[in-house]
Amino acid sequence: MATESLARLAILASPIAAPNNGEALTSDQWTTLLAITDAFVPAIESSSTASTSNYSLSPSEYTKLATDITASGQDADTVRAYLSESATSTPGFKDLVNRMLGDYSRSDARKSTSIVLSALGTRAGCLLMTGSTTPIHLQPLNVRQQILQSWSNSYLPPLRLVCKLFGVLSKQVWLKTSPTYAKLIGFPRIPAHGTEGEGFDYNFIRFPRSESPDVIEVDVVIVGSGCGGGVCAKNLAESGLRVLVVDKAYHFPPKHLPMTQIEGPIHLFENGGAEFSDDSSIAVLSGQAWGGGGTVNWSASLQTQNYVRQEWADGGLPFFASADFQDSLDRVCHRMGVSTKFIEHNRTNQALKEGARRLGYTAPDVPQNTGGKKHYDGYCTFGCGAAEKQGPVVSWLPDAARAGAQFIEGFSADKILFSNGKGTATGVQGTWKSRDSSGGVTGSDIYTKSVTIKAKKTIVSCGSLQSPLLLMRSGLTNPQIGRNLHLHPVSLVAAVFPDEAINPWEGGILTTVVTSLENLDGHGHGTKLEAMTMMPAVMLPFIPWQSAPHWKELAPKFKNMVGFISLARDKDSGKVYPDKEDGKCRIAYNPSALDRKHILEGIVALAKISQVMGAKEIITTMAGIPIFVRDESQPNLGVNDPKFQDWISQIRKKGFPDPESLFGSAHQMGTCRMGSNERSSVVDQEGKVWGVDGLYVADASVFPSASGVNPMITNMAISDWTSRNLAKKMKLEGGERAKL
Repeated sequence: MATESLARLAILASPIAAPNNGEALTSDQWTTLLAITDAFVPAIESSSTASTSNYSLSPSEYTKLATDITASGQDADTVRAYLSESATSTPGFKDLVNRMLGDYSRSDARKSTSIVLSALGTRAGCLLMTGSTTPIHLQPLNVRQQILQSWSNSYLPPLRLVCKLFGVLSKQVWLKTSPTYAKLIGFPRIPAHGTEGEGFDYNFIRFPRSESPDVIEVDVVIVGSGCGGGVCAKNLAESGLRVLVVDKAYHFPPKHLPMTQIEGPIHLFENGGAEFSDDSSIAVLSGQAWGGGGTVNWSASLQTQNYVRQEWADGGLPFFASADFQDSLDRVCHRMGVSTKFIEHNRTNQALKEGARRLGYTAPDVPQNTGGKKHYDGYCTFGCGAAEKQGPVVSWLPDAARAGAQFIEGFSADKILFSNGKGTATGVQGTWKSRDSSGGVTGSDIYTKSVTIKAKKTIVSCGSLQSPLLLMRSGLTNPQIGRNLHLHPVSLVAAVFPDEAINPWEGGILTTVVTSLENLDGHGHGTKLEAMTMMPAVMLPFIPWQSAPHWKELAPKFKNMVGFISLARDKDSGKVYPDKEDGKCRIAYNPSALDRKHILEGIVALAKISQVMGAKEIITTMAGIPIFVRDESQPNLGVNDPKFQDWISQIRKKGFPDPESLFGSAHQMGTCRMGSNERSSVVDQEGKVWGVDGLYVADASVFPSASGVNPMITNMAISDWTSRNLAKKMKLEGGERAKL
């Protein structure tokens, strides 16, 4: 079956445009940074002489390393090519690093990076940071490794932070660009079980090249095509209203999906793949695709749990405890064919489910929005080429189009328009960016136009990072805008089963969840245990670097690895706000002590699950925690193994210290919170912005607090409620139907 799929499936390239900001560093700074990246990911040679270009191992050490990697099923020639590859020898490595630093780093982070690299180019700076006056790029690679190891264990927090960030950057970009790594582990460009689906043929509005701005009039403009905006578009269009959906992203049909690990983060995610919080404690992943997060999520379709619904109702929003909300939940699930009937668990989810059973944990299947079909595709985080995942692109937006809705891609909303001061929203003004003459998004003949959209009602559905920024740019001053940012912070555990060719990138990503630890504080806060998307450049960079040989030995084990996350429903919150220099999203968030405690309990539980399932190695992404290696010469005592118990004690003792700890989150909520009064929220129970007629928010930013489950279904249900009420209201208001 896999062979047949491979024979008939091809994926079109999705080229990325040139970086926006030229060279991010000076020549001397590049010399220093690239020397550091090669210390994290070096070429390894058999030599008794230290070298500045290769990491030297004695002949016996080199032979052992090569043999250990070959023993995992890789051929000797491929292993030698892999070991001889350094970060900077890979085509495109420097270019992608330059893009990450120049286009996707915060302004203050770029300045800090430049300062550190410039300091390392001076004798005084080198002496302070490395203990030697020799510039770091002139040090032998073995010495550079020792410097990095000293940074990772330094009593100075800034050095530990520098080591963490440079390490993540080096590993991730190398994994994306390496010509040998995918071949080494057998990671295919085309999913082994993939098929090309039929996508909807969107007809986007385009504007001719001219100096004059364009003006469009509609009944409702929806800014954002994601899970909230898509549901609103369907409901409002089907009620007979003239609806226009705009999004700054471009649509890529199934023949382009799934994208590569380079293309996907840039085309389908905000800020090139992730945005770091101000203190770099957490990497936040958010969709920026046509279809929003519904294009890149993992199909998990969990309804809002009772204790969360009751919490929100008790906070002055009785709708959440009502039958109406349940009707909305059921309605959106029915449209997407949400079910557990067709699940086939991959090896990762099998291990999680069976390990949970052996420990007495509860681990139900996770309903999937796959249209009542089996969906065995682990690449969906970079887009669903099978068009089976029923996100907005496949379901809600085509429904809206069939009811008359129209669409604009490449439209960046600059501000909301008002009349009566700020009393009534009258539409949106923005900048449209064309495609190139060949239909791509990278050509030199792309042009921009100013476009004004006049509308009776405006719905903001830009997501929890961007919706509050649009409201702020538009001059709204409610101090709650951007506050109450809730995330689901995660930390990771990986387990290695060397005797199994797991190929963890295959199969449904998230098909079971362990719920036994979800209420650790008795107030609805705790952690859920889930499977992790197993794309190499998403999973592996989170694993702390120990040494060059260790990294080169660890990375090939990915084909024999399963990965899990401990996902907390956070109690404490942060905020988003615009950068003073470029207006981009800034995130002020640090997982609280309570939330870290809950995540830690999940890490311990995942380690136990891995242990009872017979993993040879158990790896956390916690800084300073060694890999647990099971002694196969001893009887398998499971979680009662004294060596394992000692290791668990280390985990509990170490915890998550700052700044070397790194969390991740793909769920953002709460920054335009729904509430019963303007003092504590941004929108009322119907999604209307306080004090502004005609302006609504419909996305996960309206959540009163964290949902505790993957937020798609909750988001859609609230948006269903908001848009249905709005349709009724507009019908009562009457008036002429707008015309495009």
